[in-house]
Amino acid sequence: MRVRASLLAGICASAISFPAFAQDAAEDGFDDPRFDNNVIIVTAQRQNQSLQEVPIAVSAFDSEALEAQQIENASDLQLTLPNVSFTKSNFTSASFTIRGIGDLCVGVTCDSATAIHTNGSPLFGTRLFETEYFDLERVEVLRGPQGTLFGRNATSGVVNVVTAKPELGTFGAAAEFEYGNYNSIKAKGMVNVPLGDTLAFRAAGFYLNRDGFTDNLYDNSDIDGRDMYAVRGSLRFEPTADTTLDLMAFYFRENDDRLRIQKQACQRDPTGVLGCLNNRRDFDSTNANSTLGSVLSSVELFRIQGIPEALALGSVYGPDGYANFDEPNDVRTVNTAFTPEYFADELQLQAHLDQRIGPMNLSLTGIYQETSVDSRQDYNLGILDRSGYAGALNTLAFFAANGIPTGVPAQPFVPGSNAYFAPIANALIPNGPNGVLCTSDNDAGNLGAFEGNSICADVPLAFDRSSQEQTSWSGEAILSSDFDGPFNFLLGGIYAESEVGENSYYVNNFGLDYASAILGTFAAFGAGAPPSYLATSMYRNNTTDFKLESFGIFGEVYVDITDRLQFTGGIRYNDDSKSVAARTTYASFLNPFGNGEPFTSPFVGSFDADAGTPGNQLLQQREVSFDAITGRAVLDFAISPDNNLYFSYSRGYKSGGINPPLSPVFAVSESFDSEKIDAFEIGSKNSFLNGAAQVNLTGFYYKYKGLQLSRIVARTSVNDTIDANIWGVELETILRPSYNWMVNMNVSYLNAKVAGDQFFSNPRDPGGGDPDAVIIKDLSNGSLCAVTGAGANAFVGAVNAGLGLQGPAAFPADGGIASTGAFSICSVLDAQTANPAFAALGPIDVLSPGVEVNLRGNRLPQAPEYKASVGVQYTADFDNGMSLVPRFDLAYTGEQYGNVFNGNVNRIEPFVQANASITLNGNDNRWFVRGFVQNIFDSDSVTGLYVTDASSGNFTNIFTLDPRRYGIAIGAKF
Repeated sequence: MRVRASLLAGICASAISFPAFAQDAAEDGFDDPRFDNNVIIVTAQRQNQSLQEVPIAVSAFDSEALEAQQIENASDLQLTLPNVSFTKSNFTSASFTIRGIGDLCVGVTCDSATAIHTNGSPLFGTRLFETEYFDLERVEVLRGPQGTLFGRNATSGVVNVVTAKPELGTFGAAAEFEYGNYNSIKAKGMVNVPLGDTLAFRAAGFYLNRDGFTDNLYDNSDIDGRDMYAVRGSLRFEPTADTTLDLMAFYFRENDDRLRIQKQACQRDPTGVLGCLNNRRDFDSTNANSTLGSVLSSVELFRIQGIPEALALGSVYGPDGYANFDEPNDVRTVNTAFTPEYFADELQLQAHLDQRIGPMNLSLTGIYQETSVDSRQDYNLGILDRSGYAGALNTLAFFAANGIPTGVPAQPFVPGSNAYFAPIANALIPNGPNGVLCTSDNDAGNLGAFEGNSICADVPLAFDRSSQEQTSWSGEAILSSDFDGPFNFLLGGIYAESEVGENSYYVNNFGLDYASAILGTFAAFGAGAPPSYLATSMYRNNTTDFKLESFGIFGEVYVDITDRLQFTGGIRYNDDSKSVAARTTYASFLNPFGNGEPFTSPFVGSFDADAGTPGNQLLQQREVSFDAITGRAVLDFAISPDNNLYFSYSRGYKSGGINPPLSPVFAVSESFDSEKIDAFEIGSKNSFLNGAAQVNLTGFYYKYKGLQLSRIVARTSVNDTIDANIWGVELETILRPSYNWMVNMNVSYLNAKVAGDQFFSNPRDPGGGDPDAVIIKDLSNGSLCAVTGAGANAFVGAVNAGLGLQGPAAFPADGGIASTGAFSICSVLDAQTANPAFAALGPIDVLSPGVEVNLRGNRLPQAPEYKASVGVQYTADFDNGMSLVPRFDLAYTGEQYGNVFNGNVNRIEPFVQANASITLNGNDNRWFVRGFVQNIFDSDSVTGLYVTDASSGNFTNIFTLDPRRYGIAIGAKF
């Protein structure tokens, strides 16, 4: 029977190792002895197989290819792979998108669309996106749904990182040192030690330290640097020819000032209702009057609440804190008073046993994983002007010293009322109104400034924190056959558990602290309660526990119908159970000053984390379960020994999850459904000219049901599902007209669009393009709603007049907003729609979070329509055995969108990346010296974006590739 390879196919993207047709080429007379005749081997069917013969799309990079093409991490893979993109995302995570399908779901209960594996084992919450590649055997990237063989289900594909294994009977060592601009120092090393005839040990590691890519004008420092290392130890035991046991331990650690977000962009909204407009991404800051801290501490809300206006930090109709801030017009330059902090680590322990049993093989694999990440940085990457706070802070100091004025000469102050303000002044302005301003720190759970845990500075601080701790393990067993006849099979099962013991996202700023204190103090004073603030004083979305239990049973059969036609059939059953306990808090209940941990407050019983369950709950607790049967069928026809044609159908599945609790509560589903995908693929894999040319062509069509997409509602990421149709083509080629020349070229086209009528409100434009609608910034919670109807403007104007607020105003003509906007209170407007006094205005509706628009035909985010790459390498051999190898790589990524609502404001421009290197290799390749340049054109290439919440001002976080890097590396092996 011919090689029963029925999972992987594609090209060898190796720059050094010649692809699988090299041996045939030699036999046919293309017999240059310098060709490397090693066939690229992959393990997609849990056995070693030639990459080029298997009928599905995959690219594989061996260690030499990774080095030659300067593929140092997951982000670099996108520059050479067709229909693949990669971007960091907002909450210390990343999205590896294949054929338009990526990790667009946000939250601890989301599964990954692209499954990441180490040596075939699935990883959870991995930090491999931070680390550098080192001492690898290869990296395999499978495109298309995978489930009948690889770990847990994956709807977009699989990235499998295969580590180098110990070699028996051979001592070996290698070392490499690199120095580059930004004072970059990188070192890699490996040692392989035989321990007798049946045992060997291999140790490897890397270290990277460099200065930051980003200039901070505030203190003339460099931020976004790297300080990280990783070590790996591997042990191989082969007591017999039929038994192999591999053990691996890996640890990675990073502790530096990495920026999660490279830059923020905004078309500034002068009205302050939206913060940022809907047409462009300018180098500007949001209008701070649109933010939660500003509206809750505004003159207008205090007046409505009956709080002395002199205590307000400002007016929503006045100049805002960023009005005079000059945002640097450069993605590599920021102005921040808060130095970013980034810590991540990961531990992996893996064991793998291969046992040959006659014509069958039993494979047992287990992996244990611990990951943690903790990142803090300036929330707005800007400096707020404190001058507008002067009046309020002076008033606060006066109240703290004297109490609330009565206006009665005989008793000018309310007795004892100063005790309600002294704790606020002591916590936030300990050195008086003109001294430092203190903001709640977020390094000790819920403890903030009013518990003595704060950070103080001369300017108002605003920063966030994203942290998570996770442990996971899985065990897998696979039995596969290797019969001589036309029939073979594979049968397997996997069980996995993953638990998140802590996941939090915090937002801290001085305005939030101040508002929680003043609003809480007056609420406590009015109720006769002890001096209190509204806890928590910082925004915190907190998952206290998440647990996943998953198991799958899968199998495949391989039937040689004829010598040239093979059929593969696979089926899988998967079961996923998820449980989560979470809550969202900010200014949610009174906590007396000096009480300590807010959740020990005597008033905590008024807090309800779960509006869907009767009574007040301190946590929202939910459980969901999903199961599905998936499978695939493949026909693979050998037109000739060098030309294969295949057709496949596969059903993909990704489990649903649970949305986090919202604050305030909006009408969104508590959970979201599973994804299902029907994928059709046709491919042709060919070798021509006696192996001098390899040409692979793939076409695919996906019918997607329930694609999970995230959006921000009420300061929290919630996930919805939509349907989509996706199709595309991929052309991959390698040309080797002679030993000296190697050219690889890839081209792909992708059409990924929303299918059918799908209605959602656009966070950037809650008016939905309706010129009669009024977009409302809610003074009570910073969120947005839309008032609709022909009489909406007159209605809002009348209600606002009663609240002492201004009526609707137009947005700038170039802002991409057809509606008008106003500050108001959505709940008050909603209640007034039933007032008969407004009946003459016609039907009026108040929609939260806004008018829904149809997404039909919109392009999916992170799905570039066109991609192309080319790499050219020449090898010049010298008589003394040395060689000189120059190489040039060019990659083009076409237009894409960072948001499913599309539009110019969400458009990500095409970008080009170019790398070059020249390597001098010593005799027998025992040493080398290499000069390199990455990102030759110093492009500020944007790979993704994230639109923040209305209460943050609708600014856009962008994520970019690294700037130009250059340097020199030397290495040797023994």
